[in-house]
Amino acid sequence: MLSKIYKITLSLLLVFFYQNIAYPKNFDEKNLHNYFSALISLEKNKSIESLNYFNSSKELKESHPTYIKKYLFALVLGGKIDKAISEIKTTKDKKLVDFFEAHLLLVLDSIKKKDYKKTLDYINNLKKHEEEGTFQLIVSNFLEEYVYLFKNKQIKSNLQSKFGKLGLINRTFQKCYLGLQDTETFFENLTNYEAEGNSRYLFFYANYLLTQKNYLKTKEIFKDIDPINSSLLIGQAKKWIDKENYSNFNSIFSCKNSNDIIGEFLYIISNLYSMEYEMENSNFYFNLSSFLNPKFKFNFVLLVDNYLQKEEFSKAKKILKKFNKKNEIYYWHRVKKTAQIIRNETDQNKSFEYIKVKFDEIEKPSLKVIYEMGNVVKSLQKYDLSIKYYTEVLSKLDPTSIMFADVLYRRGGSYERIDNEKKADEDLLKSLKINPDEPHVLNYLAYSWLERNYQIDLAIDMLEKAYAQREDDPYIIDSIGWAYYLVGDYVEAEKLLREAVKIMPTDPIVNDHYGDILWKLGKKIQANYFWKNILTFEGVEEKMKEDIFYKLLKGPKNL
Repeated sequence: MLSKIYKITLSLLLVFFYQNIAYPKNFDEKNLHNYFSALISLEKNKSIESLNYFNSSKELKESHPTYIKKYLFALVLGGKIDKAISEIKTTKDKKLVDFFEAHLLLVLDSIKKKDYKKTLDYINNLKKHEEEGTFQLIVSNFLEEYVYLFKNKQIKSNLQSKFGKLGLINRTFQKCYLGLQDTETFFENLTNYEAEGNSRYLFFYANYLLTQKNYLKTKEIFKDIDPINSSLLIGQAKKWIDKENYSNFNSIFSCKNSNDIIGEFLYIISNLYSMEYEMENSNFYFNLSSFLNPKFKFNFVLLVDNYLQKEEFSKAKKILKKFNKKNEIYYWHRVKKTAQIIRNETDQNKSFEYIKVKFDEIEKPSLKVIYEMGNVVKSLQKYDLSIKYYTEVLSKLDPTSIMFADVLYRRGGSYERIDNEKKADEDLLKSLKINPDEPHVLNYLAYSWLERNYQIDLAIDMLEKAYAQREDDPYIIDSIGWAYYLVGDYVEAEKLLREAVKIMPTDPIVNDHYGDILWKLGKKIQANYFWKNILTFEGVEEKMKEDIFYKLLKGPKNL
C-alpha cells in the first residue's frame, strides 16, 4: 500500500497534470493514478506492486513516451523478461521503443534463440545509442563482438587495448568458444592479471581445463588456494576439485554455450553498476544475466548484496534460500547473511542463537567455516567462544604461514577484549614474528600498550612503522596521534587527530581523543563540542558516556 504522504503527493501531481498539460483521451484520472503509483512503487523498489499498477494503466502504452520505458524496467526487475520483450514487439509506434534498453532486450532475445541474422539488425539499432554513456558504449561494443563470433565462428577484433581487463576477459572467452590452441595461455594471463591470482576467473580456467580432461593441471592451480581467504566461488570450486566433483563445473557454465558467455558478460556489467551504487541498474543487468544463464545460481550473491545495501531484507532472505547444504561454502554464506538480517531486524542475541544452532548442525565444518564463525562471534562480543574457534583453526594451519599470523592477531584481539593482557601480547608478538611489518597488528599491539601506559617509546616506534605504510588509515592515524598526546606533543597530536576526525566523524573514540587534545591546547569550548557530539552517536558504551559526562564537568583525568 502507498503511504499517506505518497498519496498526497500523487493527488498534487494529478492536479498539476490536468491543469498544465494537454493530454489524450486515455489520460483519464484512473490511468494517471495507476501510472504515477507505478512510478512511485518502482522508485521504492517494489517491482511486483509497480507491475500491478503498470498493468492497470496499459492504455497509456501507445500514447505516453516514458510509460513503456518505465514499464519495461519494472518487468525486467520483476523477472518477467519474456513479457518485456513481447511488449516491445507489440508496440505499434516503434518510436516509443527506440531507446537503449529496448534494443538490448531484442538483441538478447535473438541471441538466446540463435537468430544471429536478426541480432545484427538489432545491434545496429543498439549502437545508435552507444554514446549515451560509458556502460552503453561497453555493452554495445562487446555484444557486437560476440554476435560476430557466434555467427561467423571467428574473432572480429581485439578490444583489450581499449577496455583493459574487460577486453582480456572477452578475448579469453572468444578463444575458449572456438577451442583455439592458445586458450589456456589466455586463461593464465587472465588469472594473473594485476596479480589477481585468486580471481573469479580461476573458476572458468578450471572449467576449461576439465573440458580438456586435464585433471592434473586443474588440481595443480587450486593446490595453493588459501582455503580460508578465498572468494565464495573459488572456495566452492576448490571443494569440488578436492572431492573430484568435476561435473559440477559444466553444470552451471560452458564456454561453448553462447548464452552462458553473454550471461557472464552481463553479470560483469551488473557488478560494475553495483560498485557504483546504482542498484536498480545492477539488478536490471543481473536479471538479464540470469535470463541468459539461469544455471549459475551462485551469481545470486550479488543480488543479495544489492538488496541488503537497500535494506530490502525480505527479498534478500528469499534469494538466500537458493543456497542449500549441498554446497557448503554458499550454504554457510546464507547462514551468515541471514544472521546479519536477524541482527538488523531484531537484536544481537537472536542473531547469535540462530547462527550457533546452524553452525552446530554442520557435521564436519571446513576450516573456512570455523574461521568465519570465530569472526562472527567476535563481532557479537562472544570473545571466549571466538578464542575457542580460532584455536581450532590454528591447530590445523602451518605455523609459519601468513594465515597463521592473521589468526593469531584475531585471537590476540579477543584476549585483549577480555583483559587477558599476557595472552594477548603473546599472540600479537608471535604474529609479528611471522609477519613483522603487518600494519594492523603493529597498530593493535602498540595501541593496547598505550592504553596500559606500557613501553610507550617502543609503541611509538611500531606506530610510526605502521603509519609509514598506511598514512590514510584513520585507526592508525588515531593511534599515533594519541601516542603523541601521551608524550606531551599536543600540537602534533592535534594535526593527526584532526585528520582522523575528518575521515571518521562519527567514531566515538576518535572524537573523544580529539576533545582531550583540544582541552590540553586550551581550546575548551571546542573540546566540549566534540565530547557532546559523542553523546548523540549510536552504540556508545555506557562507560564511555560516564567518562564524557565527567569531562564536561571537570575536564580529562590526568593519565
